[in-house]
Amino acid sequence: MSDALATAITAAAGLGGALLGAVLPQRFNARERAAEAELAALRRSFDERREAYTAMNRASEQFNTLLKDALHRMRDGVYAADDRTRLEESRREYRDRYAAAQMIVPLRIMEASRELNKVLAEVDAAAKRLDRGLAEEGESAARLIVMMRHAEPRLVAMRTLMRKDLGIEDS
Repeated sequence: MSDALATAITAAAGLGGALLGAVLPQRFNARERAAEAELAALRRSFDERREAYTAMNRASEQFNTLLKDALHRMRDGVYAADDRTRLEESRREYRDRYAAAQMIVPLRIMEASRELNKVLAEVDAAAKRLDRGLAEEGESAARLIVMMRHAEPRLVAMRTLMRKDLGIEDS
C-alpha cells in the first residue's frame, strides 16, 4: 500500500469519524428528547385522569349524600328551600364532572359511572316528584331511601376501577 493511499484512507476515516461524532450525539439527543416528551405526555394524561377521577368521585359522593339527606328530611317533613338549593347545586356539579370526564377517562370507568347514575337519576327524579306532590303510586321517601342502598355498591365499584386504572392496588 502506498503512502498516498494510506493517507487518503486515514483522512477518509478521520472525516467519517468526525461526521459520525457530530451526527450520533445529535440523533441520541433527539431520541432522548422524544422519549422525555412521550413521558411528559403520559404524565399529563395520568394527572388529567386522576383529577377527573377525584372530581367525579367527590361529586358522586356529595350528590349521593345530599340526595339521601333530602329523602330523610322529606320523610321527616322538614325538607326546606335551603335543602333544595344545596341538592340542585350538587346535582349540577355531578353532571358537570360526569360530562368533563367523558372526554378523558376510559370507557370502563364511564360504564361504571353510568351504572351509578341510573340509580341516582331514578331516585332523584322520584324525589323531585315527591317534593312537588306528584309522586307516582308507591313512591315515598322511605321507599326511595331503600332504593338508595343500590347506589353504594356502584360507588365502590366505580372508585375501585378508578383506583386500579391509576395503579393503586388494594392488598
